[in-house]
Amino acid sequence: MWHGFPLRPDQISTIAQGVDHLYYFLTAVDLFFTAGIFLTIFYFAIRYRRRSEDEQPPRIEGNLALEITWSVVPALLCGVMFVWGSSLYIRNSRPPEAATEIFVIGKQWMWHLQHPEGPREINELHVPVGRPIKLTMTSEDVIHDFFVPAFRVKKDVVPGRYSTIWFQATKTGRYRFFCAQYCGTFHSHMTGWVEVMTPEEYEHWLSGGVKTESMAAAGAALYQQFGCVTCHGTGKGPPFTNLYGNPVKLDNGQTVVADDAYLRESILDPSAKIVAGYSPIMPTFRGQISEEQILQIIAYIKSLSTAEGKK
Repeated sequence: MWHGFPLRPDQISTIAQGVDHLYYFLTAVDLFFTAGIFLTIFYFAIRYRRRSEDEQPPRIEGNLALEITWSVVPALLCGVMFVWGSSLYIRNSRPPEAATEIFVIGKQWMWHLQHPEGPREINELHVPVGRPIKLTMTSEDVIHDFFVPAFRVKKDVVPGRYSTIWFQATKTGRYRFFCAQYCGTFHSHMTGWVEVMTPEEYEHWLSGGVKTESMAAAGAALYQQFGCVTCHGTGKGPPFTNLYGNPVKLDNGQTVVADDAYLRESILDPSAKIVAGYSPIMPTFRGQISEEQILQIIAYIKSLSTAEGKK
């Protein structure tokens, strides 16, 4: 049905059907009330038109039952929309623990993607079918937006912070992704393809091509290159072992979780959150390190955190 004239993109992720069902419900409610309002206006215009100059309309008394109905029914519908939409949003915003993390950097006018194993891609993303994929994204310049219609995932990519989305593809194939936020002259060129492969094909793809070091290995080299070891490896600064994902006590008595955003802020603005028991001696690396290098250092810190060490 409707072959050659699709009303929507194919449903190629585990969350696509839930998003579409909510969309259908919202569309049905909109069409019902739009038709009802305009038909009522048209009927009243004919039924209660003024037939002569001296005609006086009768006094209209209130109708309590009618007023309650048109107040309660929309309120109930709005409640259903809110609960349905918020539950879907919350479920789709929490990637599974076993999700494969891929890092995305948007910049005018291209997408740079890197897998933890090391392979880099420009405007292409290879993923295995049936495996949850988490995208950790940031921008080097202006606001972008990563949008894959077939997966029903879309998220702003904002400079200076990390945003995440996740999906699990259900069918192999090649699917377009776009920048859905106007970002400058060549915004329309900021597109690419997601290549969904079988797990075997994906492993073959990872092991083929140009051999590159993993992101954790690249981060370890940067750890030495930028002299991080002189403090974080000697006790002058807090250690990195089992740091990621665990609570960190600050000198002001507050506690924060050492996630991606905290680590990025600590690299670029180390005086923002001082760890309890340590002096604020770390210099800022703002302007000296790229977004890609920050992600590599974070990958290295993650590699030092074991499942047993996480609380």
